Amino acid sequence: MRIVAINPPFLPKFSRESRSPAVTKSGTLYYPMWLAYAVGNLEKHGHEVLFLDAPAQRMGLEEVKKKVLSFAPQLAVFDTSTPSIYNDINAAVEIKAALADLFVVLVGVHVSALPEPTLRENDKIDAVAFGEYDATLVELAGKLPLSSDKRGLKAIDGLAFRNAEGKIVRNKPRAFIEDLDQIPPVSQVYKKHLDISNYFYGHSRCPLVVIVSGRGCPFHCTYCVIPQIFQGHRYRKRSVENVAAEFKYIRDNFPSVKEIMLEDDTLTADKERCRAFSEALIAQGLTAIPWSANSRADVDLQTMRIMKKAGCRLFCVGFESGDQAILDNIKKGTRIEAIKAFVKDAKRAGILIHGCFMVGNRGETLETLKKTLAFAKELSPDTAQFFPIMAYPGTSDYIYFKEKGWIVTEDFSQWLTKEGLHSSVVSNPELRYEELVAFCDRARREFLLRPGYIMSKLIQMITHPGEAKRILKAANAIWKFLFGPSLTAKGRESL
Repeated sequence: MRIVAINPPFLPKFSRESRSPAVTKSGTLYYPMWLAYAVGNLEKHGHEVLFLDAPAQRMGLEEVKKKVLSFAPQLAVFDTSTPSIYNDINAAVEIKAALADLFVVLVGVHVSALPEPTLRENDKIDAVAFGEYDATLVELAGKLPLSSDKRGLKAIDGLAFRNAEGKIVRNKPRAFIEDLDQIPPVSQVYKKHLDISNYFYGHSRCPLVVIVSGRGCPFHCTYCVIPQIFQGHRYRKRSVENVAAEFKYIRDNFPSVKEIMLEDDTLTADKERCRAFSEALIAQGLTAIPWSANSRADVDLQTMRIMKKAGCRLFCVGFESGDQAILDNIKKGTRIEAIKAFVKDAKRAGILIHGCFMVGNRGETLETLKKTLAFAKELSPDTAQFFPIMAYPGTSDYIYFKEKGWIVTEDFSQWLTKEGLHSSVVSNPELRYEELVAFCDRARREFLLRPGYIMSKLIQMITHPGEAKRILKAANAIWKFLFGPSLTAKGRESL
């Protein structure tokens, strides 16, 4: 069957794949990774797939439509996100209007949280594949074309659809994939369909390739949408041998690549596996390409040193807050003193840190905001980002803030600034969302413009020339945002 998989056009450099979808100030553009994994699985089962990443390929809707019409698919898969959902539905409806027999299915975290409301938005949308959708799409493709009563859809786990009478039906959830080694390596999909030079992470050397070695996260942070809605709280892992083989494939097939990013929610959740994986890379001579990973602030120095020897360059770490009570409120499971020790050990091991700080969490006040900024300066990671809380549908935070009456709008088109930058829709009695956005502007400026930090970047570019390209590219992208407000000037006086 001919299938088109589309990351639809929206704003320039808009990253649906991000945990907090937006246009970033650093110029970061994520791979449409989960859609790419599904494409590989469809191709493995014999389907012919056209894969279009419109934001990366700078395509508007008319160009996408032209390519789709030329390909003449029977099934179209559209990726979605919360702030772009109305746009995504519109794109799907417009393309379906040009191909009367096209079956349209939406995927992604947002529609996984709200399958029935999504289908009610427009009756031209045929179905939503909710949750981990790789196998759901393969099964759906095997059922098409449908009989007039659509009876074949009733047996597909993980699918919500509109039946022949127009009633929305939600099937039972699909079980998570246990043997992840059976899904084709996503780097093979990139090689066939995408141009890796289009993608950039502000903390990574570029061009980079982004993969996962496992799915699911064992931790229960209240804000994090992917484990709560998409892939669960059990860390399911590919075999070490399977991941090492993909490293070899990347080395052999992407001569320009400068870094591999392991985008597991928390690679370091299994430290024994981290050590085994690192030892496998060392034994097989696969350490020439630096790699980075998402980590918690709890990795021991011995494990870090083995990972560094295997080529680990950077940890991306969600520190979130400098206030222990807030960390406890959001079930982060980390301690301030342990975080400080972790950062010191990472610097001893020679591993860089990208620190993520999120404001507006449960219990946030003006005083805790100031503590977080002071904490960020004290830790002084290699790079840092500051962003306001976004309580996405389906998360514990969304339920909490909605019950409090603190979500200011559920018009998802208003969940970003006009330019697509991070905003917030959470205002608590202590802090309005405008103040949170203004604080992030201030924190970013104060963190980056410290004389000592600027000097460290200059020294870094001289002593480590491989870092120069990403530093200069990120600096060029973020410079225009440093001195103007992201949202409005309202609320800045109190900060």
